[in-house]
Amino acid sequence: MYNHILVPISFDDDRDAAGAIDVARALAGAEGRITLLHVMEEIPGYAISYMPPAYLTETRQAIEAELATLAADLPKGTAKVIQGHSGRSIVEYADAEGVDCIVIAGHRPGMQDLLLGSTATQVVRHATCAVHVIR
Repeated sequence: MYNHILVPISFDDDRDAAGAIDVARALAGAEGRITLLHVMEEIPGYAISYMPPAYLTETRQAIEAELATLAADLPKGTAKVIQGHSGRSIVEYADAEGVDCIVIAGHRPGMQDLLLGSTATQVVRHATCAVHVIR
């Protein structure tokens, strides 16, 4: 069993957050803790000027509320929202917080992933702890 499991949560339709959370719950056992993490990507300056002034604040609050609801059902569950590049931020957070396992939902790779790489691929390549990818 693991002591601290990180579950990155993406609210994209093709991600199975429930499956990743179920696996994390099983891997944590009775003593492990689970952190649900959402990374808010930076919005380019040219795009942010077209959005309502409160857009980022309201979006962050909605995400924090949804994560808190998900974490409330987990033993020793916590929720965290950070800002940055998804792949790098997940790995950096795991290193800084002493995470010993990451459970991440993946998706069927498309052509864009062959050129840029998916978040799950970046996490698998760069994480210093165990990583479980759920499809």
